[in-house]
Amino acid sequence: MLVVQKYGGTSVGTLERIEAVAKRVAKTRKEGNDVVVVVSAMSGETNKLISYAEHFSKSPQQREMDMLLSSGERVTSALLAIALSELGYPAIGMTGRQAGIRTDKSHTKARIENIDRKCIEKKLAEGKIVVVAGFQGITELGEVSTLGRGGSDLSAVAIAGALEADLCEIYTDVDGVYTTDPRIEPKAQKLEKISYDEMLELASLGAKVLQTRSVEMAKKLNVNLVTRSSFNDNEGTLITKEENIMEQPVVSGVALDRNQARVTLRGVTDKPGIAAEIFRKLASENINVDMIIQNVGHDGTTNLGFTVPQNELEMTKDAMLNLNASQSVEYDSDIVKVSIVGVGMKSHSGVACKAFDTLSAEGINLEMISTSEIKISMVIAAKYGELAVRALHAAYELDK
Repeated sequence: MLVVQKYGGTSVGTLERIEAVAKRVAKTRKEGNDVVVVVSAMSGETNKLISYAEHFSKSPQQREMDMLLSSGERVTSALLAIALSELGYPAIGMTGRQAGIRTDKSHTKARIENIDRKCIEKKLAEGKIVVVAGFQGITELGEVSTLGRGGSDLSAVAIAGALEADLCEIYTDVDGVYTTDPRIEPKAQKLEKISYDEMLELASLGAKVLQTRSVEMAKKLNVNLVTRSSFNDNEGTLITKEENIMEQPVVSGVALDRNQARVTLRGVTDKPGIAAEIFRKLASENINVDMIIQNVGHDGTTNLGFTVPQNELEMTKDAMLNLNASQSVEYDSDIVKVSIVGVGMKSHSGVACKAFDTLSAEGINLEMISTSEIKISMVIAAKYGELAVRALHAAYELDK
């Protein structure tokens, strides 16, 4: 088997943790597998490097930031390769460039365009464990680039896809995907398997196990992903094609997203193109609009509401200042979004009704609702967020 393993910052946060990772990788190699390892920078290293740059400039050039930040992962890859070699397992550390990761020209948020697999395959054929610095690549002009948030996961999935690996394991400080956040609901259960689409929804709705970009790429490249902990030997969660999961639960998980704010425009002129004008302005500022609701117009005006990430609310306010599309604008950051996700919704009726009844029984008012084929999201007052998660978790019997 060819196995790609990725270890995050907490998993390689100290020299002792890197040694523990080396032993885990060596065990996988001893079992007869070819192994490619992708590593993040040691925990806290990236923030330290950013602080160094900000000592000299509050807005350093992005090209130089890529040069600076990519060094963290290179340190880890070299240290892990040294540790593996000392255990008697020949290993070689590689930068993103040496691993053949080609990206576009967008510094600090590059996208992977292709991977030249020849160099990695040559080292594997020589019997070596290949340790790749994640989060980075090279542009066609030979410039170092970094992939942005979740970049090391992305590196691992892309490499697994390019090499047609049998498995891609993402090691973090949690041991899989749970039916909901165990810190909110202690009865949360770890899922054995989950589909790409369900994981994409949960990741976009606040579950922090994986970034959406890496799940999207895994689905596109048909990579079987396992997310598990580097701190224990527990079985993780397999993220795979829907058809690989025999029994599809109606609801697989409940997610809570606290990073939400609502904007309400009252007295919007009710005419064709007005919504396009509003959302074009938001799009031009790269503001991510989520849920949208519009009331039926009366007397030539209507009310329009939508949600944005709470950390983009100030940008939204600035955008609305220059837009005379309504009589008044209201902002509310004291909200959360609670969602239920499950591919089984496609073939079961009454799922939404149960959710609404459950929250109603707890005295929770629904302020906005949006649905997709496998998701129902509801905006509620922030103070009811955790109560709503526990109630929905019990209603769909996810604790069993």
